[in-house]
Amino acid sequence: MVQKSFEELENKIGYQFKNKALLKQALTHSSFANEQKINKYDDYERLEFLGDAVLELVSSEFLYKENSRMPEGQLTKLRASMVCEPALAFCAREFGLEEYILLGKGEEMTGGRKKDSIVSDVMEAVIGAIYLDSGMEAAAAHIHKFILSDLEHKQLFYDAKTILQERVQQQGKGTLHYELIREEGPDHDKVFVVEARIDEKKIGTGSGRTKKSAEQQAAYEALLSVFA
Repeated sequence: MVQKSFEELENKIGYQFKNKALLKQALTHSSFANEQKINKYDDYERLEFLGDAVLELVSSEFLYKENSRMPEGQLTKLRASMVCEPALAFCAREFGLEEYILLGKGEEMTGGRKKDSIVSDVMEAVIGAIYLDSGMEAAAAHIHKFILSDLEHKQLFYDAKTILQERVQQQGKGTLHYELIREEGPDHDKVFVVEARIDEKKIGTGSGRTKKSAEQQAAYEALLSVFA
């Protein structure tokens, strides 16, 4: 069943691994690895480290070529918004990556599959795995396909808070603010749930590892549902 799922994921991303163990490692969370008493699996953390570096290089080259007159400071800011935790998780969920992550029972029960922190880490780990399996060209193709494509739509997500603020002001609908509704999980891996509100009316809800990422999710939901 697990192997079938991996093959399904390969079909979704359009890449077939020569070394299937790399894909399995990229999808293995430490909680799952620690549960395996006899045959302990390697988790994704080392691959994530590598994938992060590959992603930074590929996205930097892309932005450098696409924005010939943009100064360094703006390029850095734009890159940061495109490869931040919630943005990567957003890209990963577009092809259902979270469904294939191997989680321990405890992490599964506490909603680990929904955490941006885990989903974004696995996204980077898969990039690292493809890089080791086939090199930079294959890894770059994956990044361009799933992260650097359809940027107009993704920019709405990346800049959701700014865009929402502008639209609320333009339409004079009231005062936009964000309210923390609850916190979930242990202190070392807390998830924040936030509502975007115009005065006292809820217009969007979001969750994230930080209050800022939760607010971004809430703003994006509001843009899609109220200001679409």
